[in-house]
Amino acid sequence: MPATRQDLYERLAELGIACATYRHPALWTVEESKRLRGDLPGGHCKSLFLKDKRGATYLMVALEDREIDLKRLRGPIGAAPLSFGRPELLMEMLGVIPGAVTPFGLINDVNAQVRVVLDREMLERDPLNYHPLTNEATTAIAPDDLLKFIRACGHEPRILDFGTPDDAGG
Repeated sequence: MPATRQDLYERLAELGIACATYRHPALWTVEESKRLRGDLPGGHCKSLFLKDKRGATYLMVALEDREIDLKRLRGPIGAAPLSFGRPELLMEMLGVIPGAVTPFGLINDVNAQVRVVLDREMLERDPLNYHPLTNEATTAIAPDDLLKFIRACGHEPRILDFGTPDDAGG
């Protein structure tokens, strides 16, 4: 059974991570989020759950307006051609549904199978905003605390400059 939002908050508290959560109607797209979030401060982010042709899974996280060139990023992360992971695989690996993909889903990846790739520019914003395992809320967290959470879940994120074609892995 996947972790609940309450399980997530308890894990953040155990790690000494402060956060603030804002409830809102379910948001399914970046466009809906922009319309409905009001003046919620910080970097607003998107998360993509991907699978490559060899079966490796990836969670790519960037600022919401960032263009993500999957073909260009394949080389730096060592991936075969990438496509979006099926909803069933997303639920199995991260415990969330499409529209609620989030780095907080790593709490459910107990075997650390998902490879985490973060955009360097995103980590320059404070706070960062993500769904807390549901798309009916947004949780704000400091960038260093996001990295602390990801590492506590057994993952070492790759931090890349998604906007520079020559970045070989940062």
